[in-house]
Amino acid sequence: MFFFRKLFDSFVYSNLFIAACAVLMAYQTGDLLLHTSPDLYLIAFIFFATICSYSFHWYLTPDVSIESPRLRWLKKNRGVHTVLFFVGLTGSVVFGFFLVDHWYWLLLSALITFLYSAPKIPHPYFRALRKVAFGKTLFLAFVWMYVTTIFPIQVSDEPWRPDFFLFAAGRFFLIYAICIIFDYRDREYDRSIGIRSLITWLNEKSIAILFAVSLLAFAIFTCLLYNYGYQFDMIFILLTPGFIAALMYNHLTKNFSDILYYFIVDGLMALSAFIMLLLNI
Repeated sequence: MFFFRKLFDSFVYSNLFIAACAVLMAYQTGDLLLHTSPDLYLIAFIFFATICSYSFHWYLTPDVSIESPRLRWLKKNRGVHTVLFFVGLTGSVVFGFFLVDHWYWLLLSALITFLYSAPKIPHPYFRALRKVAFGKTLFLAFVWMYVTTIFPIQVSDEPWRPDFFLFAAGRFFLIYAICIIFDYRDREYDRSIGIRSLITWLNEKSIAILFAVSLLAFAIFTCLLYNYGYQFDMIFILLTPGFIAALMYNHLTKNFSDILYYFIVDGLMALSAFIMLLLNI
């Protein structure tokens, strides 16, 4: 049992799990919106780019006095992030080559992903970004929505339709609500290193209201898909992670377990995609 727990922790803390979530979300975009299997080169690029980005982000995470299972794993395995960063970078370049016809979308995805981690780079120019990172939660939600939704649609060369916009907007607000939960947990740490965000500025009541408004927007955009031929059962599946996030909010603002956050909460982003995949098997 101990061996399997260590293996599970490594799967989550090495960012392989979050990369798998990104792949599932991109697959859902292709299956649900484009009615086709996503380009395998695109899926591979998203997987390796996520590994590269998150390994870079966590490698730059400084040693802090706060103790947690993930930070302890990071101290012992920082070299793993170095290896995975280069593996992810190599994979991104190789599979990005096959998507070179869409180079402008590739460059945009690389730029906005880099900017999220840039404030952690130990250089005065990049550290200065911490003081202007007020919208970092919005920015991160946009990055995830862009890479898993807009990017696959643009690569497919399909013309934009209203349901594409509704799905992308709904996904953005779901991810934003999840990012709010993470920022709530990390707000004291962010304050200690000088990162300013909306969540570090708002009080607890205002954060709860912002979370509720985000989930409401997610629900509205998702329900509007019904007007474009999406069946009730599919809409219910899409709404499921929002229901779970709402039910768990009070618990999540008191229990900051790493596995709870980095497996359950992160997993909510890809939950509907996972359910769809199971139903299609």
